[in-house]
Amino acid sequence: MPQASKPTPKTSAYLFALTQEIEKKLLRARASPSQRRNLLQELFADIALEIDDRAKDLILSREDLIAPTEDFTEGPLCFYDVLADYFVWKPENGNPVLDLIVQLWSQSFASHIFSLLFHKWLFEVQLDDPEILLRYSSALVQGATNVFWIDIQTNTRHFQSLFWYLLEDVALVRERLTKIPLQAQRDLFLLLSRFILFYNLADKLESFLKQFHDFPTAFFVGGPADIFVIELTDQLQKLKVEPVLLHYLSQIKVLQGLQLRITTSTRLKTCLYSFTSPGGPMYPTRAVRHAAWEALDFLFPVGQYPRHLISLVFRLLYPWYWPSSCWNFIMSCIRAILYSVLSFFFSVWEKLIKPKES
Repeated sequence: MPQASKPTPKTSAYLFALTQEIEKKLLRARASPSQRRNLLQELFADIALEIDDRAKDLILSREDLIAPTEDFTEGPLCFYDVLADYFVWKPENGNPVLDLIVQLWSQSFASHIFSLLFHKWLFEVQLDDPEILLRYSSALVQGATNVFWIDIQTNTRHFQSLFWYLLEDVALVRERLTKIPLQAQRDLFLLLSRFILFYNLADKLESFLKQFHDFPTAFFVGGPADIFVIELTDQLQKLKVEPVLLHYLSQIKVLQGLQLRITTSTRLKTCLYSFTSPGGPMYPTRAVRHAAWEALDFLFPVGQYPRHLISLVFRLLYPWYWPSSCWNFIMSCIRAILYSVLSFFFSVWEKLIKPKES
């Protein structure tokens, strides 16, 4: 991601005013235990807002290089985007905010706010205390996990720029990645593994896996590809939003060709198979079942016909599914016949028109 240049005086003054408002709300949260959670939640919502046109005129100018970030990440430009850059330019202005967040460390939304405001600052400043560095790194991973799950639950890409930065400018850049402790690096890779398909960055998978560190458990679970697939299957089983699950199942085909251990391959196959039948424990919809079958047959073409036959036999053991299955089968046949008839008439019509035109 291209680095933004220093802001103009007008932009700097506006961002300084925003920083003071954030500091005031954090002070109110510290002084009022009963209202603390609500105030932090309000602050999180405020900094996560998309910048409207009026505010863009105040914050951005032609010479600022923050604006291209919006086009680069193909997502909305939010207040946390420009504030994160500002705290890199003016770290002394962000210190009071950081100190207040540390004092509210154990509160809900504190890690959310930290990850949004200081995710760039953490990799640009020099921190000599290993304990503080580990604390900040852990808070970044925890906060980023929380905000990415908000995108999952709402099926939006509101925090895509944060994910993009952590992947493109941290995980794939050794100089920045090594600034945080080894354990935090591993936690970050696990985090990115769970959401990389959601944010449509499957094309970065190969370079991402090359940057994977060896885990202490690598002897038992396998290499980077195995760890990635294990995290991905765990993520799939947690998803409850149908459009998001369908998106994952459509993107998961990128796994074709990965060299996996037999246990990891079986784990992936079992995970996908759990979405192919109605009922518990996943209770998938019809659309999810079809997407799971498609992904399963694509990734594991060997044995697909016996799998479908076995699935059909088991479906016959549950008579209460017969009416819906028969109805869907009839409707599928009718649609197929209708499409065939229409395509036939269109082809005949084209043949009749071509001689006249010639």
